[in-house]
Amino acid sequence: MWDLLSTLYPWTKSFHILSIVAWMAGLFYLPRLFVYHVEQVKAGGQTDALFQTMELKLLKFIMNPAMIASWVFGLMLVMTPGIVDWGTIWPWTKAAAALAMTWFHHWLGLRRKGFQRGDNRVNGRQYRMMNELPTLLLVVIVFSVVLKF
Repeated sequence: MWDLLSTLYPWTKSFHILSIVAWMAGLFYLPRLFVYHVEQVKAGGQTDALFQTMELKLLKFIMNPAMIASWVFGLMLVMTPGIVDWGTIWPWTKAAAALAMTWFHHWLGLRRKGFQRGDNRVNGRQYRMMNELPTLLLVVIVFSVVLKF
């Protein structure tokens, strides 16, 4: 199996990067949709239904599959011999950031359900602030992997 992972390494790495790009796009866009939803749309109307549809489809058909693929290909990379040196700090900072990104993904899913129930309690400013979290996590991940500190 280890030989197969080594052989597949360029493909695994490529699919991991592609899935991360798709996941990040959703993590950037969904909170922005929430900002517009909370600030511009009245609950129960036709526009509310449209926003809920966009948010649901983004989460279920793009973000969830991309997150799962990111984890699958990421774990395949971790299991590939010679790729990760657990004696250094970088895999731990990347892992912590990936876990935080996964938490954020699920937090967004809970916020979407709040809109669906009509009891969203987060305002536009708070969504704008939370929208910065994926950028910070991305910086940690990229610097960790590229600089290997």
